[in-house]
Parts: sequence; structure tokens; C-alpha cells
Amino acid sequence: MLKVENLSYKVNENGKDIKILEDISFDVADGELLVVTGPNGGGKSTIAKVLMGINEATGGKVYLNDTDISNLSIDERAKAGIGFAFQQPPRFKGMTVRRFLALAAGEKLKENVCCDLLSSVGLCAKEYINREIDATLSGGEMKRIEIASVMAKSHILSIFDEPEAGIDLWSFSMLVKQFEKMHEEKKGSIIIISHQERIIKMADRIMVIRDGKVAGIGSQEEMFPKLFSDERMSFDCPAGKGDA
Repeated sequence: MLKVENLSYKVNENGKDIKILEDISFDVADGELLVVTGPNGGGKSTIAKVLMGINEATGGKVYLNDTDISNLSIDERAKAGIGFAFQQPPRFKGMTVRRFLALAAGEKLKENVCCDLLSSVGLCAKEYINREIDATLSGGEMKRIEIASVMAKSHILSIFDEPEAGIDLWSFSMLVKQFEKMHEEKKGSIIIISHQERIIKMADRIMVIRDGKVAGIGSQEEMFPKLFSDERMSFDCPAGKGDA
């Protein structure tokens, strides 16, 4: 279970503090799927990076299974059970896809396991398993490999930052099926940041972030109609189109 209390994050530009996140509080129960949505620039991706420890919070607390992880590093949070898929994955010249998946899993993986992971995200496994994670891969290919790396290991909490970005419709459909499978099997809690209607409709609960604050949070049945009928909830990216 994840519990976030009064999370804040600010940056200093030209001697002036700018608030990116302000007093964010929410929780994610064991096995729950929370979708975070809202307007571009509202702070959604920053929440994900703060939870992973990529950005250091300037206020508030983060608890994972009742343990305070607020001061833990990225590596320590990963070891504690948090998995993270970047919106724009980094590249590692000289590292093969197979090696990358093994590092993510924390153990050597058999070829058939790597192939299953790659196939699950819409990649022809034998064409990719020995390729390097470098500039020869497209953004969409990198995104799918990144998502496969999170699926390579069981996590208490898996965070996916706009998994639909840069992915074709066929591959996106495969990813949706994988998220549905993860959710049905209750393999940990899941946070997905997304504008996509198909993903939003999968949620147990939806949280809307606007201007660095929680504009609303509730069940999918309660929140989904409000996304497009309530001016306080609505955002400028129509459902089904995303940021790609």
C-alpha cells in the first residue's frame, strides 16, 4: 500500500520559488489501479518522479507498506519494491535489451522469458533481444522495452508515466491487455499517468491533478463523467488522444 501525505515540490528560478506540487495527499491500496490524469503541465509526471525519488520532495511524507521512504534514494526505493517506466526512457549504448531486462529483474533471465516479456509489449522478440538500447531504436520501441523491464519483476507498486506516448494503436492495445492482466492478477498496486480513455476506464479510482493540486479523486464510476462535464475537472487533451 502507498500513502502520500501533504507532498510538495518546488524549484527556485532566478531567486524565486515556484510551486510545482502543493499539499498532495492520496493513497493506493494493495492491488488497486489508480489513474492520474489532468491538463498538460499540471504536475502529473512530477508526482511520479517524486514517488520514485528522481526528484526530491520539498515537503510531505511517502509511505510504502507503512514504512516511511521519504528520504530513500532511487536505488533504495527500487529495492523497497517500486518499479518505474519513464515517459521518455533513457538509452544505454553498449547494453543489449536482454541485459537490460536481466538488470531490471535482478537476475539472469532465460531467453524464453525475455522473449515473452518483449512479445507482451508488441515487439518481435528475436529481432530485439540482442539489440543495443541506443539511438537505433525509435521512441516507441524504447517505450515498450522500458515497460517490459517493469514487468520483468514483481513490485509492490508499479508506476507508468504516459505509457501510450509514441506507441502505435496495435501495440497500445497489447499494453492495455497487459495492464488488465496485471490488475486482474493483483500483482501489486499500479499507478498509470494517462489521458487515454481506455486506460482511464480501467481504473479503480481516478485522481485529477491541476496546477499542482488534487482537483478531484474518487472511483472510476464517480469521476469519469466529471472529466468532461465539470469545468474544474476537464482538461485540454481529449480522452483517446493522449500526448503522443
